[in-house]
Amino acid sequence: MNVLITGGAGFIGSHVVRLFVKKYPEYRIFNLDTLTYAGNLENLKDIEDEENYTFLKADINNIGEIQDLFDKYRFDKVIHLAAESHVDRSISDPLCFVKTNVIGTMNLLNAAKETWIDNLEDKLFYHISTDEVYGTLGETGLFTETTSYDPNSPYSASKASSDHFVRAYGETYGMPYIISNCSNNYGPNQFPEKLIPLFINNVVDQKPLPVYGDGNYTRDWLYVEDHAHAIDLAFHKGKKKSTYNIGGFNEWKNLDLVKLLCSIMDKKLDRTPGSSQDLITYVKDRPGHDKRYAIDANKIKNELGWKPSVTFKEGLEKTVDWYLQNQKWLQHVTSGEYQKYYAKQYDN
Repeated sequence: MNVLITGGAGFIGSHVVRLFVKKYPEYRIFNLDTLTYAGNLENLKDIEDEENYTFLKADINNIGEIQDLFDKYRFDKVIHLAAESHVDRSISDPLCFVKTNVIGTMNLLNAAKETWIDNLEDKLFYHISTDEVYGTLGETGLFTETTSYDPNSPYSASKASSDHFVRAYGETYGMPYIISNCSNNYGPNQFPEKLIPLFINNVVDQKPLPVYGDGNYTRDWLYVEDHAHAIDLAFHKGKKKSTYNIGGFNEWKNLDLVKLLCSIMDKKLDRTPGSSQDLITYVKDRPGHDKRYAIDANKIKNELGWKPSVTFKEGLEKTVDWYLQNQKWLQHVTSGEYQKYYAKQYDN
């Protein structure tokens, strides 16, 4: 079976690629990534020489290039993770998010439709989405698979649109699909524009920790390896034309999370307890900031037997340890050096 994983050099994608390459040697895993700033092949150095792994440098915005790859490799199934994902960037450049998250997804859907048109049996288009498509919650309640979409940022609007197109291709053309909507991921290899790796790096360098507004925004946090295992289960055992919410059963207010992270960092760095909290700086809130996200992940738990394997404190400690032990990786990312990795090989 030929499995295409898009965005496989990114944060979540690299963990999914590694899991599938190691767990399923009988599959041929194709990692398609255009290597934007968020794509880093250093994330996959440990599996790059595996016989069942192939990297394809390509852009999902280029329909001709994507169709050629489908024609050449005859992919049987797709796990679609490639996306622009940072909310702040979507506010400053929304069109970029439309191009990649909407048009890019359409290009993949069209290539799959054209390739699979005569035989949809045993095919699958698995689309990875976000809980942000549901909008914001009050102090109570949880997002379920039947919650109405109500996106509030250009990022979440672009992901909501792509979700709708995947479902539309299922109904109109019979495309076998699964969609999963996940909560905030954290863990090793995450690009340091995101809250947890950014703050780990800033604490190490004793730089300010910028907290939006009053710090009471609430998110559900999901360890990235737990997410990869949930994707594995949904891919193999999920019901076609279904949606699965994947969350960590783990709500934290941003300020409480930052304080816990500071406490862990003080211990790891042998600093005076409470000293890192002095770095917390409150900054102007961003536009359209959703107050609270929280996922009800009981459907995937009850149907497929999935649940998180680590508590948030355990996962956070593992994440801190990884960043402290991989300073070279972090330096390559913050300096831009990572973008030179394999550049000559794939840009010629």
